[in-house]
Amino acid sequence: MKEDFLKYQAQTSPNPLALEVSHASGSFIYDKNGKAYLDFVAGVSACTLGHSHPKILKAVKDQMQRYTHVMVYGEYIQEAPVALAKLLAEQLPQPLDSTYLVNSGTEAIEGALKLARKLTGRVEMVYAEQAYHGNTMGSLSIMGTHERKTAFEPLMENCQAIPFNNLAALGQITSTTAAVVLETIQGGAGFIEPHAGYLIAVKQRCEQVGALLILDEIQTGFGRTGKLFGFEHYDVVPDILVTGKGLGGGFPIGAFTASKAHMSELTDPKLSHITTFGGHPVIAAAGLATLKEVLDGDYMQTALAHETLIRELLTSHPSVKEIRGRGLMLALMVDNPELASKIILKCQERGLILFWLLFEGRAIRLTPPLTISEKEIRDGCAILSEVMDDLS
Repeated sequence: MKEDFLKYQAQTSPNPLALEVSHASGSFIYDKNGKAYLDFVAGVSACTLGHSHPKILKAVKDQMQRYTHVMVYGEYIQEAPVALAKLLAEQLPQPLDSTYLVNSGTEAIEGALKLARKLTGRVEMVYAEQAYHGNTMGSLSIMGTHERKTAFEPLMENCQAIPFNNLAALGQITSTTAAVVLETIQGGAGFIEPHAGYLIAVKQRCEQVGALLILDEIQTGFGRTGKLFGFEHYDVVPDILVTGKGLGGGFPIGAFTASKAHMSELTDPKLSHITTFGGHPVIAAAGLATLKEVLDGDYMQTALAHETLIRELLTSHPSVKEIRGRGLMLALMVDNPELASKIILKCQERGLILFWLLFEGRAIRLTPPLTISEKEIRDGCAILSEVMDDLS
């Protein structure tokens, strides 16, 4: 199987981890030999409720027995996507009450960029250095690391990077700016949180010059930071909210949300934004089941308790220089990228799944499912500590 995997399936790196998966359940992934791996990554923050959650599986099976794809987005009334959009609106502050469902986070970013241009009549996009919003052409245009973009240039014009958390740079947001696009917590850069008052200042500057604030919550959304949405920690409400990953509970989804008045701009001209499979009823059913379970359970409070436990168990280890992030969106910082890679690879050998962050080589991703137990946290941190002991 590995030979076919490497030969026929296009790769994203020269050395994929190549774990041959047999099945997955709860906090564990099992290989073809039956070995269990404790998952501290959750599909890169996508499997909010772990693997094969029974409520998600039931919702998917029930929907599949009724119908799957029947029409392109927005034409027919289908129960699951309508219910999901309504439940999202009920959880969000005004004026965020209208959601466009798509297939991935990067697609949601593309829709948000189009909407911002349409609403403002402007073309300039301001984004953060070290930002990551996806890999399609618009998203790539606002990626904050130039060396990852050069092979695909020319990209979208009139895109300007500013340093994250730098109040002095906000003057670069001007009356020519259509939107400022920021991750609520920077992901690929190393789980960097906004300083106190930073996002408020960005929003105020946007209001002064008539620009829009787009917040990317693809990683921070749906309980991972201890609140349903990361921006709730920072006393700011975006004009356009972008979500994905964790909303689907392991199924492919993305969404962008704004006011009904703003979203109505996408109907003029007719079909100015369209997708065949966005709002797919099976995927929407998975998203609806995920969101209901997150809201009904105590997962957000538990995420904060598990953060405290992880910090207690790992902060004092001599290899750990810092633990960044919030809730169950944490980055373990070590001395150098070489050590980070050795730890990740050795932990997988010992049955613990960890992963890298895109731009910050010294970081080790700790983003387990919100359903993880205290015992599993302790077991995983014990493996991690033992591996760091052996490598020190």
